[in-house]
Amino acid sequence: MGFGRRAMDAKREFIELARKQPRNMSEVCRRFGVSRTTGYELLRRAEVDKEEALIERSRRPHRSPQKTGQEIEERVIAVRDDTHWGARKIVDLLEREEGLAVNRSTAHAILRRNGRVSSEEGFKHTAWQRFEHPEPNDLWQMDFFGPIRTVSDSSSGLTVIDDHSRFDLCLRACVDQRTETVQEELSTTFRRYGLPWRMTMDNGSPWGDDGSAVLTRLTAWLIRLDVRVSHSRPYHPQTQGKDERLHRTIRDELLQWVTCRDRGELQASFDSWRERYNFRRGHESLGMARPAERYRPSTRRFTGSLLPIDYGAGAITRVVDTYGKIRFRGHKLHVGKGCAGLPIAIRATDEEDQFDVYFCHQAIARIDYSNPNDPRINRGHRPNAEHSAIAATQREPSISSPEGPQRSGGGRRP
Repeated sequence: MGFGRRAMDAKREFIELARKQPRNMSEVCRRFGVSRTTGYELLRRAEVDKEEALIERSRRPHRSPQKTGQEIEERVIAVRDDTHWGARKIVDLLEREEGLAVNRSTAHAILRRNGRVSSEEGFKHTAWQRFEHPEPNDLWQMDFFGPIRTVSDSSSGLTVIDDHSRFDLCLRACVDQRTETVQEELSTTFRRYGLPWRMTMDNGSPWGDDGSAVLTRLTAWLIRLDVRVSHSRPYHPQTQGKDERLHRTIRDELLQWVTCRDRGELQASFDSWRERYNFRRGHESLGMARPAERYRPSTRRFTGSLLPIDYGAGAITRVVDTYGKIRFRGHKLHVGKGCAGLPIAIRATDEEDQFDVYFCHQAIARIDYSNPNDPRINRGHRPNAEHSAIAATQREPSISSPEGPQRSGGGRRP
């Protein structure tokens, strides 16, 4: 199959990821669709050539002490016009790739003198309060942005970003926001990078709803892959802060500067920008490290198969009907068409007349029977730590496989 189109970008990514998983070379080669012979040969050539020929690094000397002021100014302006970055990222790139030492304040003065930034440039954005998961693949954030209009059509931008490393795992120009479209793009991403432990998204379609249902087809599919699903609080975009920031960066550095003829040309622009973002652009919240320097693929392999659902002997189960409802204690309760035809489990809690609803390994809602004539199902409820511990001692709901019991999605990561 080979590296396909944009082979240089794919080779660069292969080299970075393979070096972080030398003991799992076969799996990395499989995800990139190349033989082990090809993979090892590429790594060998990269070592011999110091990567310049393979990942397009500059062949310039590591230091340029003879550079004149005019030449430095031209390089700063050239990088700015190509990337639309600020002084700090420009200085970092010139130092790393060209060995050119430029003071940050000097670079900023050059940009201001040449009309590339205003004096208010550094104050126009408000930084998010940052929270970070400790390991790659602990949490992926996913969202749409747009619409993005080209000369001949319109697209929705789909992004998936790793919370720990800020590695942009997916940047696609989609024809629509339907479940089938997102599922296809996620399958491609999972094949390349493996499965995360958890994914979070907002409450919009196709992974959210208007609040009337607990699960959609897409979130039910993710849960059956043993991926935990969570949603941001309505009107609280900071919950998706890293993905929201990624969208703003894409607009600032790419979309406001290009006009594409069609979706294919837009995707080509996305691919080029994503390579630069992951491998060349310093990230200030990472101490100017590149996202690729902190990311490594998940060890959880994606096969595309949905494993059988097993709640264990003695569990109270109900099969969701075609309307997305279950019957319990004489009442019909709506949990969503996403799991229509599939079993859910109902577990008593340590609170009187309260029951948690599980789909596979994940608690998705709580049924409140405190008023038996008007039972409520709370889709936003999550079991407290005490109840979770009690449930775990009984039997944590999980997805079984022919090889034996599988660790639930939350067994390793919170």
